[in-house]
Amino acid sequence: MATVYLVRHGQASFGEENYDQLSPRGWEQGKALGRWMTSIIEPAAIFGGDMQRHRETVEAIATGYGSQLPGMQVVCGFNEFDHEAIVHSHRPEWRDRQVMAKDLAAFPKPAAAFQKAFVEAIGRWASGEHDTDYDETWADFKTRVLAAFNEMVEYADGGDVLLSTSGGPIAVICQRLLGLDDERTLGLNAVIANTSVSRVLYSGGRRSLSVFNNYSHLEAEDPALVTFR
Repeated sequence: MATVYLVRHGQASFGEENYDQLSPRGWEQGKALGRWMTSIIEPAAIFGGDMQRHRETVEAIATGYGSQLPGMQVVCGFNEFDHEAIVHSHRPEWRDRQVMAKDLAAFPKPAAAFQKAFVEAIGRWASGEHDTDYDETWADFKTRVLAAFNEMVEYADGGDVLLSTSGGPIAVICQRLLGLDDERTLGLNAVIANTSVSRVLYSGGRRSLSVFNNYSHLEAEDPALVTFR
């Protein structure tokens, strides 16, 4: 059976003007993954969304890998959901970054306060009760991710594939393979580590999740490289 390696991007730049770029730690995570891949993975093709953090993760992997990898084929269906739009629908006042910063600074742990609001916002989005508030509903998001995944597997035609994407698409793919409900799927999304690797085995129409959220390559090099946000 062939394998699809689902890779979550390296740590993005939370709190910076351009969140989509990898942080310095994100680059190191990608390089560590590339070094780990050298004796384990030789992908016939590489896919990714068209987000900067997806592309930079592949660049970091290639640096660590040390030998030539296939060029990344961009498929927009693998893009993450628009987390800013979802948070702003839940907390409209946070469209003003200064207001958000002031609100979060009032908490002893601003990052934890943001995470709480983020989880609430995602729950509101996925509930389906406020679909008119969003350009892309939770149901639409799942449909586009699964369509992209199916097209990628058909294109791969029995070859091993590496996919650089985000936690949301990985969680949705796992949901389909494991038959999970939305609540459990969102729970999976919350624990997917940066540059973790999940593996999907496939042969013809058969597809099975064999590994979820493996980040042992980070723990082996430096446990401080393990991040989830």
